[in-house]
Amino acid sequence: MLQNKKALIFDLDGSLADSMWMWKQIDIEYLARFNLDNPSDLQSSIEGMSFTEVAVYFKDRFHIDRSIEDIKADWIEMAWTKYRDVVTLKPGARSLLDHCRENGIKLGIGTSNSRELVEMFLDQRGVRSYFDCIMTACDVEKGKPAPDIYLKVAEELDVDPKDCLVFEDLVLGIAAAKDAGMEVCAVEDDYSVYQRDEKIRTADYYINDFVGIA
Repeated sequence: MLQNKKALIFDLDGSLADSMWMWKQIDIEYLARFNLDNPSDLQSSIEGMSFTEVAVYFKDRFHIDRSIEDIKADWIEMAWTKYRDVVTLKPGARSLLDHCRENGIKLGIGTSNSRELVEMFLDQRGVRSYFDCIMTACDVEKGKPAPDIYLKVAEELDVDPKDCLVFEDLVLGIAAAKDAGMEVCAVEDDYSVYQRDEKIRTADYYINDFVGIA
């Protein structure tokens, strides 16, 4: 799958980082602050949204009496220690990043997460310098499944979309990358196991982890 690829682009949560479990827990804990339960449709409703869009959604749906910026700051504070101390790279990811660095393959990130958390996580895992571009959904007009974020990463990397390979764990992210004209490798993740069949059907490749790719 790496043959003739000039750039690899990673979604972060659930793809490069084993972190999707954490965000559901944060949703539960945050809503509990306001004596609210976590509705069963919440995760599917916010998939693909930017960090800011999710904050707007929470404020409107749950009538939270805090500003959008305060809600985002609350989440960053709640996630900070988890990203620093608990969340890990997916197995084999570091070896793949080393391979790309050694072979001149450019690396980018296209994520719906906040820039502060992404950069902190990459710093803590010692891989931030590997990436030539870090783009969040807040940097583009439309979040996933629109192709905007992946097209923007390719533009910043100065690589034609057809020469990019994207790693994604969710169907909406796969759709975004495919619409950008890129090949996509779906990544197994416990959070999206219910999407496995559709991920296999819509992606070009499917992996359990990054071990042995490079």
